[in-house]
Amino acid sequence: MADSAGTEQSIALQPSQPRAPRVPLWWGILTGLLAAGAGLAAGEFVAGMSRVLRSPIVSVGDRVIDHVPKGLKQWAIRSFGTSDKTVLIVTIVVVIAIAAMIVGVITVRGRPDLGIAFAVLFGVLGGSASGIGRNTKVIGVLPSLVAGAVAAGVLLYGHRLTQPRTTPSASPAAPAAQSMLPTAQLNRRRFLVSAGGIAMAAALVGSAGRGMQGRFNSALERVGVRLPAPKTALPALPTDPAVTTEGLSPLITPINNFYRIDTALSFPNVSLKSWRLRITGLVDHERTYTYNELLDRELIERDITISCVSNEVGGELVGNARWIGCRLDDLLADSGIKPEADQIMGVSVDEFTAGFPVAALDGRDCIVALGMNGEPLPIKNGFPARLIVPGLYGYVSATKWLSEIRLTRFDTEQGFWVPRGWSALAPVKTQSRIDRPGTNIAPGTVAVAGVAWAPTLGIKQVEVQINDGSWQTTALGPSLGNDSWRQWWISWDATPGQHQIRCRATDGSGATQTDQLADVAPDGATGWHTIRVTVAG
Repeated sequence: MADSAGTEQSIALQPSQPRAPRVPLWWGILTGLLAAGAGLAAGEFVAGMSRVLRSPIVSVGDRVIDHVPKGLKQWAIRSFGTSDKTVLIVTIVVVIAIAAMIVGVITVRGRPDLGIAFAVLFGVLGGSASGIGRNTKVIGVLPSLVAGAVAAGVLLYGHRLTQPRTTPSASPAAPAAQSMLPTAQLNRRRFLVSAGGIAMAAALVGSAGRGMQGRFNSALERVGVRLPAPKTALPALPTDPAVTTEGLSPLITPINNFYRIDTALSFPNVSLKSWRLRITGLVDHERTYTYNELLDRELIERDITISCVSNEVGGELVGNARWIGCRLDDLLADSGIKPEADQIMGVSVDEFTAGFPVAALDGRDCIVALGMNGEPLPIKNGFPARLIVPGLYGYVSATKWLSEIRLTRFDTEQGFWVPRGWSALAPVKTQSRIDRPGTNIAPGTVAVAGVAWAPTLGIKQVEVQINDGSWQTTALGPSLGNDSWRQWWISWDATPGQHQIRCRATDGSGATQTDQLADVAPDGATGWHTIRVTVAG
């Protein structure tokens, strides 16, 4: 009896353990978002320490681009145009945020081990994306690994804030065994204050990281470049018909409006102090050129239209510019091309590759371009140097941010897009496009106008058909040479109702573009551009 009573008294004196409270869903969601945000901010900060390091998000995006199926790439370009990379980055951030919210809930509701494991996995996957593939170095894993470690630390801290706290008893007469009692009450105020502090610190660290990365901005060096006058300068441009024909594409595409399609999520930050252009591979003498050495060569100026293979019939992924640079054939002649070489491979500083036939050195004006429309190449268009090859789609020829020209063979090496289902040979198809009128217009005399291009062949004629009428020959704008597009226009007496307008071009060889519709894959779209116009009654 005495022993039993003593046992009961001992049990009664032991403090009761409170049941752990149910952590609200919003607590876990916020913890996960804070962990992801703090991790990414830390990754940005580390990436700002060196030119060779990159943001974890950019690294992951690069690997997505490297492995995206051809159909998905085309859908993205068709749906988002030149904003496809912005959409990709937003998508990556949204996916990370959703995953972080789930992991945060799991962590604060009693499974911190799983939360930490997911954070570590996040860092490892990001590190793999940063260290394996194009434009990677082993040290590139560092930003992602730091990001994963910081995210894990924030998750663990968020979990600890949900644990019962030990507090002194309010009664000074309480037995010693009861002087410290646990409480299961969640301290929401403490959590919110901590969350605010973490969010503020992440914002500051992330901003500092972005600012540090700005130290490597090529635009700062580009501002100081002065292009010498080309030895073979072109005459001044003629009066542009686009000035008097609203909606017609200008003779020369302004830099700000020039399309951009490439595989780079962020522009390579090239320093002219360290940048070199190497001529390698199947050549008699490998050579290396600095930027100033290229500027000192005999420069030429040419008006050349370039187009992306992803440009659909009537699309806008095409532009005409006045390029300044040195002749590619002269540059390669200095190194000597070995007879067995049949491919010229352009390699960018981010290791993108594009190869085209040596046979393209057939007298056409292939250029290592250093300038565009009278100024140094813009960053988005390939500063400090890029390749321009008239008559070939950009995915096999127009390597931006050029760092190497490698002479090789088609049977031993393929450019970036060829193994992904695109043709190794990619001559630009003759195309024409209707720029105006719009789809809804008032009745009366209006201009039907647009552009047509067939680089290396030139445009001989453009015709327009209204509804099912006869084909009418249009007026042609000034010619800037066979490598440049040609503007065209014709007057039309628009009557009320629904109308169909289509166009077709005939190139300098006398061949008229085909009416057969073909998708952009694998070597460029074909067909007549057709629009439907509603004329108000």
